[in-house]
Amino acid sequence: MLMLVLNVLFVLIAVAMIALILMQRGAGAQAGSGFGGGASATVFGSRGSSNFLSKATKWLAIVFFAITLFMAWHATHDAQPGQMQQDLGVMGDVPAASVPAAGESTVPQAAEPAVPAAPPADTAPAQTQSQPPAPAQPVPQGD
Repeated sequence: MLMLVLNVLFVLIAVAMIALILMQRGAGAQAGSGFGGGASATVFGSRGSSNFLSKATKWLAIVFFAITLFMAWHATHDAQPGQMQQDLGVMGDVPAASVPAAGESTVPQAAEPAVPAAPPADTAPAQTQSQPPAPAQPVPQGD
């Protein structure tokens, strides 16, 4: 239940941080205010917007990182080794490789040759039927 509440709070804080960061002015915005940028028409006043938005962003960032660190710590201390089953898909059907004992060769020794030998010529079946000739292709007439 605690992790569910923290996850919801985590997402809400992230969305609030995004909104607050996008509402803040950039460093180059003050150069344009001298040419009628409308600095006095802000919601928080001419000087109050940067103070309020920057302080709110700072505290949201602190809470965001604190929740992140706590959730990471909680996840590592709650994990119980050996209980997790991974779904490997197709690779789950592959058997595990065996480890050779000391002194054994890891190269497999072939009992039979890799390429089978051709049968002797006298045991080959005789061909009794011959194939009919291919039909002749008609030659196209040019106009």
